[in-house]
Amino acid sequence: MPLSLLTRLDDALALMPAADGQAATADVARQLAQARAWFDKADLARLIAGFPALLALAHEAAGRRGDPEAYVRLATCYDLATETLSKIGRYQASRITADRATTCAALSGSPIAMAAAARSLGVVLRHEGRPEIAGRVTLEAAARLEATGLTAPAQAAAYAQMLCTCAYNAAQAADRAGALELIAEAERATARLPGSVIVGQPFTVTTPQVTLYRVGVHWSLGDAGAALHAGGSLRPGQFPTPERRARLHTDMARAWWQWGKPEPTAHALLAACRQAPAEVRDRPAIRKIAVSLAESHPRVPGVRELASAIGHRPA
Repeated sequence: MPLSLLTRLDDALALMPAADGQAATADVARQLAQARAWFDKADLARLIAGFPALLALAHEAAGRRGDPEAYVRLATCYDLATETLSKIGRYQASRITADRATTCAALSGSPIAMAAAARSLGVVLRHEGRPEIAGRVTLEAAARLEATGLTAPAQAAAYAQMLCTCAYNAAQAADRAGALELIAEAERATARLPGSVIVGQPFTVTTPQVTLYRVGVHWSLGDAGAALHAGGSLRPGQFPTPERRARLHTDMARAWWQWGKPEPTAHALLAACRQAPAEVRDRPAIRKIAVSLAESHPRVPGVRELASAIGHRPA
């Protein structure tokens, strides 16, 4: 990731640039959709480069209009920035964006936006080594959603996603019983969702995606065998974007690595690279596994190709 792009975004978080345009609702929505498309393709450099202009435009629109939907869009921009920055290990900046997402979501009054912001903050707190407080933040947001009655499909979908997030947070905090109970409830909640596209849904929640969360829950709990068993039924074609397909492979790689199996680990990471190279090259935890393979198991099939794919040259 070019340092100049990261510095430019850091500067924008300190001093927001002037908006380039009239900050019409349609302009914000269009640029946000483009940013989401870059995220889904794991085109992280282009995404980082576009954040200053997107955030400036969304701020201008929220300041000019002051209506709840404008603050929802601004919070969504900060959520996306938080997830992106967390991916590449820029945790200090991601804490800033997560806090701003939380503030903007509260100004919107939307329980769905507040849940999305809580999810973003939970990601940051986990990376800070505070999974217990991350769990409390996301559980409280899930409870606020549940209190709406979940009468709207978008609320029910967001609730199912929050249960997944809560399960993962519980697993990271070594709460086995809580994590398994929450992921089971997420599976039940997802099964009740309509099969059609849900308008206003900030998260796409499907049965395969919940199963992928189950993979993450099990390897977080140290149970690589259960993670691999859960992921054995998953196929890349069940996931609509390169970023999600790569995540399938990196989560399986983590389980194989935890089980002490370097060859399937390398093959899984190579499969992730074929979908979205940045998911292996730029995510610190995943790159660490790839580098460890290159340095400790250089003769294992696939490892040399993997090292080349991430630009690593063994010492």
